[in-house]
Amino acid sequence: MNIQPETLRLYAVTDRAWAADEEVFFQQIEAAVRGGAAIVQLREKHLEDGPFLAEARRFAALCRRLGAVSIINDRADIALAAGADGVHVGQSDLEAGRARALLGPHKIVGVSAHSRSEARRAREAGADYLGCGAAFSTGTKADAKPIPRETIRAVTAAAGIPVVAIGGVSRENILELKGLGLSGVAVVSGIFGQEDVERAARELLELSKQL
Repeated sequence: MNIQPETLRLYAVTDRAWAADEEVFFQQIEAAVRGGAAIVQLREKHLEDGPFLAEARRFAALCRRLGAVSIINDRADIALAAGADGVHVGQSDLEAGRARALLGPHKIVGVSAHSRSEARRAREAGADYLGCGAAFSTGTKADAKPIPRETIRAVTAAAGIPVVAIGGVSRENILELKGLGLSGVAVVSGIFGQEDVERAARELLELSKQL
């Protein structure tokens, strides 16, 4: 396993929807890390490969300077070329085993899992951690429906590797996930959609310690 559970306590996932421009976007990432996010995922669904790679290189360098773990969403090739610490793939993205083969044994591979069987397959394919959700209703992914708490508990019990909840997690609802066996939470709007990103991250980190 290439990542420790405590690193996943607060996992920031980017969304440029709340940034006026690229400089503000990177300022928000830095603020999230300074607030306590030890791992950050760069999620870009609409950039062409060239701009995405350039952004990913800047992102990986920033995380390295700040001492945070850098993860690229979906694109193992971009993660490798940018020098990021790893990749996160969904069930419909690059298969976890192929991501592991491309990145090698020492990079981080995260996988989205929504059931006990998906959790086991991901672990067997070489995943280091799992993202499980949607934990709550979320505006980030319109087609992501909340999954039952017992499903999250089943995933954490079967995984054998750390699991974070993702999807609509906020300061107001995070403690509803208490006692489910989670290592932490992955948060998008609860961090980047807030006026004070650093403060939002700091508050979520403290709450996440009660899970």
